Amino acid sequence: MKKHFAPLLTALATSLVLASCGTDKPATTETTTTANPADSLAAAAGDSARMAKPEGVMVDGVAMTADKNIVENAAGAKSVSTLVSAVKAAGLVETLSGAGPFTVFAPTNAAFDKLPKGAVAGLMDPASKEKLKGVLTYHVIPGRLVAADLKDGQDLTTVNGEKLHITLKDGKVMVSNGKDAPATVQIPDVISSNGVTHVIDGVVLPTAK
Repeated sequence: MKKHFAPLLTALATSLVLASCGTDKPATTETTTTANPADSLAAAAGDSARMAKPEGVMVDGVAMTADKNIVENAAGAKSVSTLVSAVKAAGLVETLSGAGPFTVFAPTNAAFDKLPKGAVAGLMDPASKEKLKGVLTYHVIPGRLVAADLKDGQDLTTVNGEKLHITLKDGKVMVSNGKDAPATVQIPDVISSNGVTHVIDGVVLPTAK
């Protein structure tokens, strides 16, 4: 019996070695050719085409186009000027202008106005920079997620590490901390070179730990 098994074991061992060697090269090639495909302008343009808006999404009468990054597009929209100022105050301009990709839920100026009196000024105080950064990064998800990718009941891990809860109701996408009233997406799928922005009507605050 041993004589019969010896050749089989040898053949099996040889096959495993060859299989192992055979898979190393393709894996290396795939890693080289597909690294960060969503970071490319082509991917962003593809999202614009997929949303049937290759010319860009209009916000405040200005076209938000895929050749600009998230911050550059936001700077052209008057209705999110408070957010742009907050991003600058928190020192996040360079981050949100980087390769990403990011998904940003962007509160409007009216959304910030809903916060308690003095809250915005308090967050903009240089002494509150880290707190402001925490609030803003709670609105940012790593990766590129268009509205069609968002599912009812989904929990997304934000850049600040906490969960953002997704609800779909009557065709509308809403985001919340799971405790307070949700904010509703008013303008979805604003495609930029380094991600996607969804304009929302409320500021979502991280839950107190």
